[in-house]
Amino acid sequence: MIDRRAFLGTLGLLAGPLAVGAQQAGTIARIGLLFPTSPSDPRTPHFVEAFRKGLRELGYAEGRNIVIESRFAEGKWDRLPSLAAELVSLKVDVIVTFTTPATQAAKQATGTIPIVIAAVIDPVAAGLVASLAHPGGNITGLSQMVPELVGKQLELLKQVVPNISRVALLGNPANAGNAPQVRHAQNAARALGIRLQSLKARGPGEIESAFAAMTTERAGAVIVLIDSTLIDERTRIADLAARRGLPMVSGTIEIAVAGGLMAYGPSVRDMFRRAAAHVDKILKGAKPANLPIEQPTKLELVINLRTAKALGLTIPPALMLRADEVIE
Repeated sequence: MIDRRAFLGTLGLLAGPLAVGAQQAGTIARIGLLFPTSPSDPRTPHFVEAFRKGLRELGYAEGRNIVIESRFAEGKWDRLPSLAAELVSLKVDVIVTFTTPATQAAKQATGTIPIVIAAVIDPVAAGLVASLAHPGGNITGLSQMVPELVGKQLELLKQVVPNISRVALLGNPANAGNAPQVRHAQNAARALGIRLQSLKARGPGEIESAFAAMTTERAGAVIVLIDSTLIDERTRIADLAARRGLPMVSGTIEIAVAGGLMAYGPSVRDMFRRAAAHVDKILKGAKPANLPIEQPTKLELVINLRTAKALGLTIPPALMLRADEVIE
Protein backbone atom coordinates (compact mmCIF):
# COMPACT_ATOMS: atom_id res chain seq x y z
CA MET A 1 0.00 0.00 0.00
CA ILE A 2 1.40 3.41 -0.95
CA ASP A 3 1.30 6.08 1.72
CA ARG A 4 -0.54 9.00 0.10
CA ARG A 5 1.46 11.73 1.81
CA ALA A 6 4.76 10.04 0.97
CA PHE A 7 3.58 9.60 -2.61
CA LEU A 8 2.61 13.27 -2.99
CA GLY A 9 5.84 14.33 -1.33
CA THR A 10 7.86 12.31 -3.81
CA LEU A 11 6.09 13.85 -6.78
CA GLY A 12 6.44 17.33 -5.32
CA LEU A 13 10.18 16.98 -5.06
CA LEU A 14 10.31 15.74 -8.64
CA ALA A 15 8.08 18.34 -10.20
CA GLY A 16 10.92 20.73 -10.93
CA PRO A 17 14.03 22.40 -9.54
CA LEU A 18 13.91 23.34 -5.90
CA ALA A 19 14.22 27.03 -5.01
CA VAL A 20 17.46 26.39 -3.16
CA GLY A 21 18.85 24.72 -6.26
CA ALA A 22 17.96 27.70 -8.41
CA GLN A 23 19.74 30.03 -6.02
CA GLN A 24 22.92 27.95 -6.02
CA ALA A 25 23.23 27.25 -9.74
CA GLY A 26 26.75 26.25 -10.64
CA THR A 27 27.36 24.50 -7.32
CA ILE A 28 24.51 22.02 -7.53
CA ALA A 29 24.44 19.01 -9.85
CA ARG A 30 21.33 18.73 -12.01
CA ILE A 31 19.99 15.22 -12.62
CA GLY A 32 17.32 14.45 -15.19
CA LEU A 33 14.91 11.53 -14.85
CA LEU A 34 13.16 10.25 -17.97
CA PHE A 35 10.23 7.86 -17.44
CA PRO A 36 7.79 6.40 -19.99
CA THR A 37 5.27 5.94 -17.17
CA SER A 38 3.11 8.47 -15.35
CA PRO A 39 3.59 9.78 -11.81
CA SER A 40 0.37 7.98 -10.84
CA ASP A 41 1.65 4.59 -12.00
CA PRO A 42 1.97 2.50 -8.81
CA ARG A 43 5.58 1.61 -9.71
CA THR A 44 6.79 5.16 -10.21
CA PRO A 45 7.03 6.45 -6.61
CA HIS A 46 8.75 3.23 -5.48
CA PHE A 47 11.40 3.46 -8.21
CA VAL A 48 11.99 7.17 -7.70
CA GLU A 49 12.26 6.80 -3.94
CA ALA A 50 14.76 3.94 -4.36
CA PHE A 51 16.90 6.21 -6.55
CA ARG A 52 16.65 9.07 -4.07
CA LYS A 53 17.56 6.69 -1.25
CA GLY A 54 20.66 5.60 -3.18
CA LEU A 55 21.65 9.22 -3.59
CA ARG A 56 21.11 9.97 0.10
CA GLU A 57 23.31 7.02 1.04
CA LEU A 58 26.08 8.61 -1.04
CA GLY A 59 25.77 11.99 0.66
CA TYR A 60 23.48 13.82 -1.74
CA ALA A 61 20.58 15.98 -0.62
CA GLU A 62 18.06 17.64 -2.92
CA GLY A 63 18.39 21.38 -2.75
CA ARG A 64 21.82 21.21 -1.15
CA ASN A 65 24.03 19.57 -3.75
CA ILE A 66 21.61 18.13 -6.33
CA VAL A 67 18.43 19.11 -8.13
CA ILE A 68 16.22 16.53 -9.85
CA GLU A 69 14.34 17.36 -13.04
CA SER A 70 11.73 14.72 -13.90
CA ARG A 71 9.87 14.11 -17.12
CA PHE A 72 7.05 11.54 -17.47
CA ALA A 73 5.67 10.42 -20.83
CA GLU A 74 2.38 9.28 -19.22
CA GLY A 75 2.48 6.04 -21.21
CA LYS A 76 2.75 7.92 -24.53
CA TRP A 77 6.10 6.78 -25.85
CA ASP A 78 6.00 9.23 -28.75
CA ARG A 79 6.48 11.99 -26.17
CA LEU A 80 9.83 10.63 -25.01
CA PRO A 81 11.99 12.37 -27.67
CA SER A 82 10.60 15.83 -26.83
CA LEU A 83 10.92 15.19 -23.09
CA ALA A 84 14.52 14.06 -23.57
CA ALA A 85 15.18 17.24 -25.57
CA GLU A 86 13.76 19.30 -22.67
CA LEU A 87 16.24 17.73 -20.27
CA VAL A 88 19.09 18.41 -22.70
CA SER A 89 18.01 22.05 -23.02
CA LEU A 90 18.13 22.36 -19.23
CA LYS A 91 21.81 21.35 -19.41
CA VAL A 92 21.43 18.57 -16.87
CA ASP A 93 24.67 16.90 -15.78
CA VAL A 94 23.32 13.37 -16.23
CA ILE A 95 20.11 11.74 -17.47
CA VAL A 96 18.73 8.63 -15.72
CA THR A 97 16.43 6.52 -17.88
CA PHE A 98 13.94 3.71 -17.34
CA THR A 99 13.17 1.24 -20.17
CA THR A 100 14.63 0.87 -23.64
CA PRO A 101 12.39 3.46 -25.38
CA ALA A 102 13.33 6.16 -22.84
CA THR A 103 17.03 5.36 -23.22
CA GLN A 104 16.78 5.40 -27.01
CA ALA A 105 15.12 8.82 -26.84
CA ALA A 106 17.85 10.15 -24.55
CA LYS A 107 20.56 8.74 -26.82
CA GLN A 108 19.02 10.44 -29.84
CA ALA A 109 18.78 13.72 -27.92
CA THR A 110 22.43 13.88 -26.82
CA GLY A 111 25.75 12.27 -27.53
CA THR A 112 27.59 14.21 -24.83
CA ILE A 113 25.50 14.32 -21.64
CA PRO A 114 26.07 11.09 -19.66
CA ILE A 115 23.10 8.72 -19.59
CA VAL A 116 22.62 6.18 -16.78
CA ILE A 117 20.24 3.31 -17.48
CA ALA A 118 18.31 2.38 -14.34
CA ALA A 119 16.66 -0.64 -15.97
CA VAL A 120 16.75 -1.94 -19.55
CA ILE A 121 16.32 -5.57 -20.58
CA ASP A 122 19.38 -5.89 -22.81
CA PRO A 123 21.24 -2.67 -23.71
CA VAL A 124 23.60 -4.54 -26.05
CA ALA A 125 20.80 -6.16 -28.06
CA ALA A 126 19.03 -2.79 -28.18
CA GLY A 127 22.12 -1.18 -29.71
CA LEU A 128 22.50 1.24 -26.82
CA VAL A 129 26.04 0.18 -25.88
CA ALA A 130 28.86 -1.70 -27.56
CA SER A 131 29.24 -4.30 -24.79
CA LEU A 132 28.55 -4.77 -21.10
CA ALA A 133 32.21 -4.54 -20.16
CA HIS A 134 33.02 -1.59 -22.43
CA PRO A 135 29.87 0.43 -23.13
CA GLY A 136 31.58 3.14 -25.18
CA GLY A 137 29.81 6.42 -25.89
CA ASN A 138 27.87 8.29 -23.23
CA ILE A 139 25.71 5.48 -21.80
CA THR A 140 26.22 3.15 -18.84
CA GLY A 141 24.01 1.72 -16.11
CA LEU A 142 22.22 -1.54 -15.38
CA SER A 143 20.82 -4.39 -17.47
CA GLN A 144 17.89 -6.59 -16.44
CA MET A 145 19.21 -9.49 -18.51
CA VAL A 146 20.06 -12.63 -16.58
CA PRO A 147 20.70 -15.43 -19.12
CA GLU A 148 19.39 -18.19 -16.88
CA LEU A 149 16.29 -16.27 -15.75
CA VAL A 150 13.66 -17.91 -17.98
CA GLY A 151 15.19 -21.32 -17.23
CA LYS A 152 14.70 -20.69 -13.52
CA GLN A 153 11.11 -19.68 -14.19
CA LEU A 154 10.51 -22.97 -16.02
CA GLU A 155 12.01 -24.84 -13.07
CA LEU A 156 9.62 -23.03 -10.73
CA LEU A 157 6.69 -24.07 -12.89
CA LYS A 158 7.87 -27.69 -12.80
CA GLN A 159 7.95 -27.57 -9.00
CA VAL A 160 4.36 -26.34 -8.80
CA VAL A 161 3.00 -28.31 -11.79
CA PRO A 162 5.30 -31.38 -12.01
CA ASN A 163 3.57 -32.95 -15.03
CA ILE A 164 3.66 -29.85 -17.19
CA SER A 165 4.92 -30.53 -20.71
CA ARG A 166 3.84 -27.54 -22.82
CA VAL A 167 4.42 -23.89 -21.88
CA ALA A 168 3.43 -20.78 -23.83
CA LEU A 169 5.99 -17.98 -24.04
CA LEU A 170 4.47 -14.52 -24.48
CA GLY A 171 6.82 -11.81 -25.71
CA ASN A 172 6.99 -8.64 -27.77
CA PRO A 173 9.17 -9.08 -30.88
CA ALA A 174 9.28 -5.29 -31.32
CA ASN A 175 11.42 -5.15 -28.17
CA ALA A 176 15.13 -5.65 -28.87
CA GLY A 177 15.45 -7.58 -25.61
CA ASN A 178 12.87 -10.16 -26.68
CA ALA A 179 15.05 -12.34 -28.95
CA PRO A 180 17.73 -13.08 -26.30
CA GLN A 181 15.02 -14.07 -23.81
CA VAL A 182 13.46 -16.44 -26.34
CA ARG A 183 16.83 -18.08 -27.04
CA HIS A 184 17.48 -18.59 -23.34
CA ALA A 185 13.98 -20.04 -22.92
CA GLN A 186 14.45 -22.50 -25.79
CA ASN A 187 17.74 -23.76 -24.37
CA ALA A 188 16.23 -24.23 -20.91
CA ALA A 189 13.10 -25.92 -22.26
CA ARG A 190 15.15 -28.51 -24.15
CA ALA A 191 17.08 -29.33 -21.00
CA LEU A 192 13.85 -29.76 -19.01
CA GLY A 193 11.97 -31.67 -21.70
CA ILE A 194 9.35 -28.96 -22.07
CA ARG A 195 7.81 -27.91 -25.37
CA LEU A 196 7.60 -24.16 -25.85
CA GLN A 197 4.92 -22.33 -27.78
CA SER A 198 6.32 -18.90 -28.68
CA LEU A 199 3.61 -16.27 -29.06
CA LYS A 200 3.90 -12.62 -30.05
CA ALA A 201 2.12 -9.51 -28.84
CA ARG A 202 3.52 -6.34 -30.41
CA GLY A 203 0.81 -4.30 -28.76
CA PRO A 204 -2.35 -4.53 -26.63
CA GLY A 205 -4.41 -5.55 -29.67
CA GLU A 206 -2.55 -8.85 -30.07
CA ILE A 207 -2.82 -10.08 -26.49
CA GLU A 208 -6.30 -11.65 -26.79
CA SER A 209 -5.32 -13.64 -29.90
CA ALA A 210 -2.14 -14.84 -28.18
CA PHE A 211 -4.14 -16.27 -25.30
CA ALA A 212 -6.62 -17.82 -27.71
CA ALA A 213 -3.68 -19.60 -29.38
CA MET A 214 -2.54 -20.90 -26.01
CA THR A 215 -5.92 -22.53 -25.52
CA THR A 216 -5.87 -24.02 -29.03
CA GLU A 217 -2.41 -25.49 -28.48
CA ARG A 218 -3.35 -26.69 -24.97
CA ALA A 219 -0.57 -24.90 -23.16
CA GLY A 220 -0.34 -25.88 -19.51
CA ALA A 221 1.15 -22.58 -18.33
CA VAL A 222 2.47 -19.29 -19.63
CA ILE A 223 5.66 -17.31 -19.10
CA VAL A 224 5.47 -13.58 -19.79
CA LEU A 225 8.80 -12.14 -20.92
CA ILE A 226 10.04 -8.81 -19.61
CA ASP A 227 8.61 -6.02 -21.75
CA SER A 228 7.19 -2.56 -20.99
CA THR A 229 4.07 -3.04 -23.13
CA LEU A 230 3.23 -6.33 -21.43
CA ILE A 231 3.84 -4.83 -17.99
CA ASP A 232 1.45 -1.98 -18.83
CA GLU A 233 -1.17 -4.61 -19.73
CA ARG A 234 -0.46 -6.74 -16.64
CA THR A 235 -3.96 -6.63 -15.16
CA ARG A 236 -5.54 -7.70 -18.44
CA ILE A 237 -2.94 -10.43 -18.97
CA ALA A 238 -3.46 -11.79 -15.44
CA ASP A 239 -7.22 -11.83 -16.00
CA LEU A 240 -6.87 -13.72 -19.31
CA ALA A 241 -4.57 -16.29 -17.68
CA ALA A 242 -7.00 -16.75 -14.78
CA ARG A 243 -9.98 -17.22 -17.09
CA ARG A 244 -8.10 -19.95 -18.95
CA GLY A 245 -6.79 -21.59 -15.79
CA LEU A 246 -3.17 -20.99 -16.77
CA PRO A 247 -0.45 -20.74 -14.12
CA MET A 248 1.58 -17.68 -15.12
CA VAL A 249 5.15 -16.77 -14.28
CA SER A 250 6.99 -13.59 -15.21
CA GLY A 251 10.27 -11.81 -14.62
CA THR A 252 8.42 -8.70 -13.51
CA ILE A 253 7.09 -8.53 -9.96
CA GLU A 254 4.13 -6.34 -10.99
CA ILE A 255 2.55 -9.16 -12.99
CA ALA A 256 2.39 -11.39 -9.90
CA VAL A 257 0.91 -8.52 -7.91
CA ALA A 258 -1.70 -8.08 -10.65
CA GLY A 259 -2.77 -11.73 -10.31
CA GLY A 260 -0.13 -13.90 -11.96
CA LEU A 261 0.87 -17.04 -10.07
CA MET A 262 4.55 -16.20 -9.57
CA ALA A 263 7.25 -13.75 -10.50
CA TYR A 264 10.97 -14.37 -10.41
CA GLY A 265 13.25 -11.66 -11.64
CA PRO A 266 15.44 -8.66 -10.92
CA SER A 267 14.42 -6.18 -8.25
CA VAL A 268 13.93 -2.99 -10.27
CA ARG A 269 13.81 -0.99 -7.05
CA ASP A 270 17.27 -2.27 -6.18
CA MET A 271 18.46 -1.39 -9.69
CA PHE A 272 17.26 2.19 -9.25
CA ARG A 273 19.09 2.40 -5.94
CA ARG A 274 22.27 1.11 -7.58
CA ALA A 275 21.86 3.54 -10.48
CA ALA A 276 22.64 6.28 -7.95
CA ALA A 277 26.18 4.88 -7.61
CA HIS A 278 26.73 5.30 -11.36
CA VAL A 279 25.49 8.88 -11.15
CA ASP A 280 27.85 9.51 -8.25
CA LYS A 281 30.85 8.21 -10.19
CA ILE A 282 29.98 10.33 -13.20
CA LEU A 283 29.51 13.47 -11.13
CA LYS A 284 32.96 12.80 -9.69
CA GLY A 285 34.51 12.64 -13.15
CA ALA A 286 34.13 9.06 -14.41
CA LYS A 287 33.32 8.57 -18.10
CA PRO A 288 30.26 6.44 -18.97
CA ALA A 289 32.26 4.72 -21.71
CA ASN A 290 34.55 3.25 -19.04
CA LEU A 291 31.87 2.19 -16.55
CA PRO A 292 30.76 -1.43 -17.19
CA ILE A 293 27.06 -2.19 -17.43
CA GLU A 294 26.01 -4.02 -14.28
CA GLN A 295 23.78 -7.07 -14.27
CA PRO A 296 21.22 -7.85 -11.56
CA THR A 297 22.57 -9.04 -8.23
CA LYS A 298 19.23 -9.29 -6.45
CA LEU A 299 16.48 -11.56 -7.79
CA GLU A 300 13.11 -11.72 -6.06
CA LEU A 301 10.56 -14.51 -5.89
CA VAL A 302 6.95 -13.42 -5.39
CA ILE A 303 4.16 -15.97 -5.02
CA ASN A 304 0.49 -15.07 -5.32
CA LEU A 305 -1.16 -17.56 -2.99
CA ARG A 306 -4.64 -16.27 -3.86
CA THR A 307 -4.04 -17.18 -7.49
CA ALA A 308 -2.61 -20.57 -6.54
CA LYS A 309 -5.75 -21.39 -4.55
CA ALA A 310 -7.99 -20.22 -7.40
CA LEU A 311 -6.10 -22.52 -9.78
CA GLY A 312 -6.26 -25.43 -7.33
CA LEU A 313 -2.48 -25.55 -6.99
CA THR A 314 -0.43 -26.28 -3.89
CA ILE A 315 2.82 -24.41 -3.54
CA PRO A 316 5.55 -26.70 -2.15
CA PRO A 317 6.66 -25.66 1.36
CA ALA A 318 10.30 -25.36 0.23
CA LEU A 319 9.23 -22.86 -2.43
CA MET A 320 7.20 -20.88 0.07
CA LEU A 321 10.26 -20.60 2.29
CA ARG A 322 12.28 -19.22 -0.64
CA ALA A 323 9.71 -16.52 -1.43
CA ASP A 324 10.63 -12.90 -0.81
CA GLU A 325 6.94 -11.97 -0.79
CA VAL A 326 3.73 -13.99 -0.55
CA ILE A 327 0.46 -12.39 -1.63
CA GLU A 328 -2.43 -13.86 0.38
